[in-house]
Amino acid sequence: MSEEKKWYSLRVISGKEKKVKERVELEIQRSGWDSFITQVIVPTEKVYKIRGGKKVISERNILPGYILVEAEPSKLTGEVVQTIANIPNVIHFLGKNTPIP
Repeated sequence: MSEEKKWYSLRVISGKEKKVKERVELEIQRSGWDSFITQVIVPTEKVYKIRGGKKVISERNILPGYILVEAEPSKLTGEVVQTIANIPNVIHFLGKNTPIP
């Protein structure tokens, strides 16, 4: 029986959210963490703009500089957090279960 998952946020360099998301997902697959880290998302919304008389759809980040990660808190060990935090362009892993010394 799996426990309830919680959302954590990664502070990343603004504008690099999609690249970091790809790297985090690759690390999750490579390390076999996909059993307890279920989702990695970049919160975006579709924006309709008119350019040259035509309607153009583009995506805009709702939370620039942040990525959301859904995981089981009990299995999110220091090693997992440290590995994710050391991915290039990641500034900080927010929502740790352990206090920062």
